[in-house]
Amino acid sequence: MGSLRYSINITLDGCCDHEAGAAPDEESMRYWTAEMERADALLLGRVTYEMMESAWRKPVTGVWPDGMSAWEIPFAEAIHGAKKYVVSSTLSEVDWNAELVRGDLERAVRRLILESRGTVWAGGVTLPAALADLGLIDEYEFVVQPVIAGHGPALLSGLRERIPLELIGRQEFRSGSIALRYRPAREQVR
Repeated sequence: MGSLRYSINITLDGCCDHEAGAAPDEESMRYWTAEMERADALLLGRVTYEMMESAWRKPVTGVWPDGMSAWEIPFAEAIHGAKKYVVSSTLSEVDWNAELVRGDLERAVRRLILESRGTVWAGGVTLPAALADLGLIDEYEFVVQPVIAGHGPALLSGLRERIPLELIGRQEFRSGSIALRYRPAREQVR
């Protein structure tokens, strides 16, 4: 049986807009590449899937664009090749090594976790809030960036109940960002 990890970049004030944080650098891309390579599969909502596909899908020519830095290519290769599950009620089909998840979200995600041999990595804003409300997230990973956005979507906004967490890991970056990993406090573990 696998586990479900929610990972996201956030600003100091909890903003999850991908354009509000610090631009990726070589060190952060190495970090995210290693995380992506460890993932058994990705679980994404429609918006995140479409955003990631537009940024990281390999061109039909098979050659990454000239404007892409050499240190971005390993991440691009990792996410391009990853198995993806997309939760959407509006898409009729997906490709890019993906399949649609429909129906009962809790049942479908529990099945994915049960059938996984490793970590199912969830990203985005809306879907993870639903997963957290269902008590399905085994680990939270926040890369907190030294930026105050002052606007934008907030991390896990609208949760029905608070979720006590315990710190299980941290990594500091030269940029001032800090990766913090938490799991639900013992009394909250499913």
